[in-house]
Amino acid sequence: MFHALATATRRDILRRTVEREQSVSELARDYDMSFAAVQKHVAVLEEARLIIKRAEGRERLVRANPEMIARARALLARYEELWRARVAALDELLAGPSTSSGTQPISDRNNDTTQGD
Repeated sequence: MFHALATATRRDILRRTVEREQSVSELARDYDMSFAAVQKHVAVLEEARLIIKRAEGRERLVRANPEMIARARALLARYEELWRARVAALDELLAGPSTSSGTQPISDRNNDTTQGD
């Protein structure tokens, strides 16, 4: 799933198909690449089940798969929560001991010019 979302073109195709169902030809008109390249991007999104493609006559219509988008969103939210907790723990660790006890962090003590020589 993350591989499918790794390129800006695929993310844009997904965004556009969330808004409304479109044909692959219609999608391809807005990109500075070949029709075959757009088809490959659509195939990657389809393989990840982020979009659903159906035939209507000679056209292939593409629409976003809301169920898989919701799953991706939930997964990303869990990762975001995990990484926010890790960054907060790292911030605490880097902040060092609290200076409210009147002691200075070691780096401040080494640079303090008010200490007697």
